[in-house]
This record gives sequence, C-alpha cells and structure tokens, in this order.
Amino acid sequence: MDTKQEYIKKAEYNIGDVVYHNQYDFRGVIVDVDANFEGDDEWYNEGAELKAPKDSPWYHVLVDEETTMAYVAEQSIRFDYSTDEVIHPMINDVFRRTSTGKYMSRQSFN
Repeated sequence: MDTKQEYIKKAEYNIGDVVYHNQYDFRGVIVDVDANFEGDDEWYNEGAELKAPKDSPWYHVLVDEETTMAYVAEQSIRFDYSTDEVIHPMINDVFRRTSTGKYMSRQSFN
C-alpha cells in the first residue's frame, strides 16, 4: 500500500510578532500568515523575495514608519528584538500594545 504524506512546514512566526526584513532593511508587525505563497504569480515571477519557495510560510507585515503592507517569505525575515514601537496608521486598528511591548490582536477568536 502506497501512502503519500504531504509535508507542511510550520510557520516560525506568529501574528503580532515584530520582524526585520533582511534584504529590504525594514521592520514591522505580522498581521497574517499564509501556509504557502498566496500572491500573484506575475509578481512572484518578477523576482519576488529572491525566489523564496512557494511551499513555505509567507507573511503580511505592516511596515514600520510607512503606510504599506509587505508580503514576505519566511526565509527573508528574522525576529526584531528591539522594544521600539512600530508606527503604522493601521496598527491600533489591529493590535493593542502590552506594557511589555508585545502586540496582541484586538480581535478574539472563540
């Protein structure tokens, strides 16, 4: 009997984590996680994230001191351990910041 197991990589980062982008030198807060690349193939084929694998986690990130959201591959980011606040016009709509500097979702899931 032939069994096929699909390998699914567990996301290293979570919603609310502050991360730093290694290539594009920005930091931000993760607002959503895709288990696999869910973006536009045309964008991906134009050199997205140095051809990061589509079958690894990708993250939606509110970019610090910008009004934009970035879509980044897991291989392109690392934890940002600074305690500096992330400045973005949507941040307070999505998160509340705790006294320890962590970002907690304003939406509760029951």
